[in-house]
Amino acid sequence: MQIQDSYSELIKLLLSEIIVEYFELTFYKKEQEVLHLYLKESNSIPREHRHEKLNSKGFFDEITVQDFPIRGHQVYLHITGKR
Repeated sequence: MQIQDSYSELIKLLLSEIIVEYFELTFYKKEQEVLHLYLKESNSIPREHRHEKLNSKGFFDEITVQDFPIRGHQVYLHITGKR
């Protein structure tokens, strides 16, 4: 198993299924007892919309969401999504 595959498997255990399916972890930063995870929306079309013609309008500004703590660390998801 390659290192990248190991990270992917680890992320699947830490984040919800929908985040793992539609977002890519691009960067992380750990500051004392705070973990910042930076996520970018994947360029994939949800199954239920694959038959439709879709047009990307760009990206939303980054939002930050506080997630559940992991091993005593506060967790913040910094998400950049498509419009």
